[in-house]
Amino acid sequence: MPFENKPVLVFWETTKACPLNCVHCRAEAISNSLPGELSTSEGKDLIDMVSDFGKPAPVMIFTGGDPLRRRDLFELLKYASEKGVPSALAPAVSEDLTPDVLNKIKASGVASISLSLDSSYGWKHDAIRRKPGTFDKTINAIRHAKSIGLGIQINTTVMKSNMAELPKIFALLKHEGVKVWEVFFLINTGRGTTVEDISAVQYESVCNFLYDASKYGIIIRVVEGPFIRRVAKLRESQGAYWNSEDYLAMHEDLVSELGEPSGMSTLSKSGTMDGDGIIFVSHDGTINPGGFAPAAIANIKAKDLVEAYRNDPMLVKIRSRKFNGACGSCDFTNVCGGSRARAFASCGDIYGSDPACIRVAASMHE
Repeated sequence: MPFENKPVLVFWETTKACPLNCVHCRAEAISNSLPGELSTSEGKDLIDMVSDFGKPAPVMIFTGGDPLRRRDLFELLKYASEKGVPSALAPAVSEDLTPDVLNKIKASGVASISLSLDSSYGWKHDAIRRKPGTFDKTINAIRHAKSIGLGIQINTTVMKSNMAELPKIFALLKHEGVKVWEVFFLINTGRGTTVEDISAVQYESVCNFLYDASKYGIIIRVVEGPFIRRVAKLRESQGAYWNSEDYLAMHEDLVSELGEPSGMSTLSKSGTMDGDGIIFVSHDGTINPGGFAPAAIANIKAKDLVEAYRNDPMLVKIRSRKFNGACGSCDFTNVCGGSRARAFASCGDIYGSDPACIRVAASMHE
């Protein structure tokens, strides 16, 4: 269990406030902050706890809502830097994210920012974000961040409405010089419960497409789809084993946009999962295994984050891969383990099996 003593990433939902109203928002963000959000002092206490994990400290991701809606954000970023805690920021793309603000983010010591792009078509992305002009602002923010040397990661959530468009989104990012693409597999939580998901067979197609895309020099990570690591291992040992119509169409579009790939895959063959290398602190201090897995563990106002991460029975069991059903008996459990968030959302069991994996889906029909 390589992450038993400390996580790689600590996510802090700094606020529920956000100027956008995205259709798939995990946080169900609202216009104004909620009572009970961690104060500046409590936020610094949290940063102290992250520092207490030891050097090198985990990366602290300031997310939301929109962290730019916190008036003390830059004070907190400065404090994290002083404590030796590396930070990254996930701002909403709104009128608040100006070139001057991006410059200020860079000057504050933030290593990188993540922005969302869910379509290669402006009108479609704006419809998902429910705010006209968001697509153009996102492209402009990407270009300015690159110009000042601020690291940039683009996040895309896979939904039924944009699955076939993934090759075009990837080609757009490649042409814009983006180096990291983080692909989120939808969890039906928050406002995401109203968004149409894709099937397990389609997820297998997307994973095989992402394996192909990972050979074009962009680092690709997948959130809530750890079975991508099974796919990567199978592709390396068996070659092209998957020939669904969806996959073949995405592969053809990818090659049409960018030519045949020639590099090595950037997909990791091992990695984190909710509660194992990742921990999430909500706006009010509640500790959860991950942002999409709202299974409360404790609250930092009453319990130390380091103690909770290392010793909470739920997290220890997750890290031990003691899961129920197909995920518990799979020969890829140690490299995958399934999405704990999707298991929790689908059946209320944080140790359950992930229905987005074709192996789990097949076992359910046996």
